[in-house]
Amino acid sequence: MKVQLFIPCYIDQLYSETGFNTIKVLEKAGCEVIYNPNQTCCGQPAFNSGYWDESRSLAKKFLNDFSEDLPIITPSGSCSGYVIHQYPKLFKDNASELEACKRVGTNMYELSDFLVNILKVDDLGASFNHMVTYHDSCSALREYGIKDEPRQLLSKVKGLKLIEMEESETCCGFGGTFAIKNASISTAMVDKKIENAIATGAEYIISTEASCLMNINSFCQKNKLPIKGIHLADILASF
Repeated sequence: MKVQLFIPCYIDQLYSETGFNTIKVLEKAGCEVIYNPNQTCCGQPAFNSGYWDESRSLAKKFLNDFSEDLPIITPSGSCSGYVIHQYPKLFKDNASELEACKRVGTNMYELSDFLVNILKVDDLGASFNHMVTYHDSCSALREYGIKDEPRQLLSKVKGLKLIEMEESETCCGFGGTFAIKNASISTAMVDKKIENAIATGAEYIISTEASCLMNINSFCQKNKLPIKGIHLADILASF
């Protein structure tokens, strides 16, 4: 199956290895991956900050950069959920672009959802000999709607032991500009998240969202804590 790959801007700039690992995983699952190097940000940060005109410009570019006829896969429930549910709000007064949004939205998939529910693949032959716990990103869980899919994939990884933490569905405190505008609250939230994760005895916190992991890892590194965040795609690519 031919698929298009959308790499969120923060993965492109900060976690490029996760992007390459997403390609490895999709190819392992039997996909032919098409990557358009002209792609940029989907516009979510601007939208969430109230800059809808700027977000609309990026949305128009996104619609031009990706075909409506092939699945668009991204290692982010946040970005995929945004494209599916918020693009129509940007073009509610433009019939042709609204229809294009709807067509693209039906072909937009977060990685674990696409693997488990579309390709019907959950065992990629990955191996990761560590104890881990899982963080449910707010956007991935509540806007896009994944919960069981990442766990199903992790259950097939050889050597991996998943231990659920308390309050796995509670926000890590990132929330985009929330972490900047409300730094003290954000810090308290990520502190509690990591406290719960460490209590499981896990060595790694896994998530589908590099933005959450950026927040988690920054706190862990600053405080020299014995745990590290890692993206689901990086685990699945550990062949």
